[in-house]
Amino acid sequence: MLNSALKRLTLAVSVTLAVTGCATVGSDFSAPKNVADASFRHLPQAGTSAAHLPAQWWTVFNDDTLNRLEQTALRDNPSIKAAAQRLVVALEQAGVSRASQQPSLSVSTSVSNSRTSAETSQGLALGGRSIKGNNYTVGASLSYEVDLLGRVRRLVEASDAQALAAEADRDGVLLLLSSQVATTYWQLRGLDAEMAILNGALDTRRETEELVTARFNAGLSNELDVSRARIERANAQADLHEVQRQRNLLEHSLATLTGASPSALLTAAKANAAVLPQPPAIPVGLPASLLAQRPDLAGSVANLRSANAQIGVAEGAFYPSLTLTSNFGYASESLRELGKGGSRQFSVGPLALSLPIFDGGRNKANLAISKARYEEAIANHESKLLTALREVEDALSDVQERQLQGEAQSVSQVAAARGYLVARARYERGVSTYLDVTDAQRSSLAADRAAVQINTQRLLAAVSVARALGAGWQPSAQLASVVQNGAIKPLAQQ
Repeated sequence: MLNSALKRLTLAVSVTLAVTGCATVGSDFSAPKNVADASFRHLPQAGTSAAHLPAQWWTVFNDDTLNRLEQTALRDNPSIKAAAQRLVVALEQAGVSRASQQPSLSVSTSVSNSRTSAETSQGLALGGRSIKGNNYTVGASLSYEVDLLGRVRRLVEASDAQALAAEADRDGVLLLLSSQVATTYWQLRGLDAEMAILNGALDTRRETEELVTARFNAGLSNELDVSRARIERANAQADLHEVQRQRNLLEHSLATLTGASPSALLTAAKANAAVLPQPPAIPVGLPASLLAQRPDLAGSVANLRSANAQIGVAEGAFYPSLTLTSNFGYASESLRELGKGGSRQFSVGPLALSLPIFDGGRNKANLAISKARYEEAIANHESKLLTALREVEDALSDVQERQLQGEAQSVSQVAAARGYLVARARYERGVSTYLDVTDAQRSSLAADRAAVQINTQRLLAAVSVARALGAGWQPSAQLASVVQNGAIKPLAQQ
């Protein structure tokens, strides 16, 4: 009696709340607070421009080969295709959840032949007769869960948020791939520049070896100088083979990134390979803009919303659920009589109310699990945000220090080149030994290679800044709304 009264009271309260529009389990989601709108530590002066990179951010390098490789990679890379299919799965799963908001209608038909026993109590009551014959039925059944307290709405909200997280994951894969292609390409161009320098050094060492050999044959030098000249030429040739080996590995990696066979030749050395372009200026903006510029952070916010909605789903298990079922159709022993009015049959109901009374603590444990997962999602989001800030600071620091390093290295490069000319002139006049020429050659070559490596690192630092900032990512309207204020509309309305 008490349980019956409790059920009636709970139902009355639930219906009242539903009518007044206040019956939604769980709490509405609000977007997490952003970081303070302060400048980055290593941001150059006047570097807080609000301009954004274009969606095809790599075009800021003005390199046609890089543009072609990026487009090919985004079209043919298998990881992009896999991420796209993960998004399709998430969208379809959201559709499955949305289907639970609608009535379920099914149509069935059947044909059967049966005979009951004449010896049962039913058969004996009929005078020892059995019942036999055909049965033809055609009918439809309806089932609908009345979402009293919004449990189903929270479930749909969680699925939609997961779909948005999958969308951000797909975009994150696109950005990662594009940055990997750019990084690998500039590393390869840096090695091309080194190879051009080494080829020039090898030609110089051949000429020097011929000069030393001629002086030795004329009695103006000794055999030790000839050996040193040969050693320097062989070392330059060995260095050239090592750089070529590294270039081959990068070319294999670049081909794989573009979805091609590693044996495909995608980039040949340019005519002016020894000259690397200056890195472009990347508009940075302020730290607070990172949430809107990085897909991993936007996806993290979407996961937060999903976890928050799952708390509502878990809370809904504590309250009653109301299900309505009905059936309508025709049944007849004769197929000819199936469509007549006398063969019609239907039922409305039951209107079933289910109220959990005792479940051994299962619902309470599920709610605790949902809340713990939400707190975990908050901690993960904070960690990703700190990582994003660190990546930007690291990249900006690299840009600054590499520029200063390049300026210092250019001084060393000029001095080393001058030193080699002086040492060679002194040797040809017999003022100094060939050992001075060897040392000067090594210093000049090392300075030239170091300058190229620093210029390569400056280009890579520009790529790192672009990647850390989200590299021109432009979120969909739905994802941008979740990031800014937590609002979301059903994906079916997009």
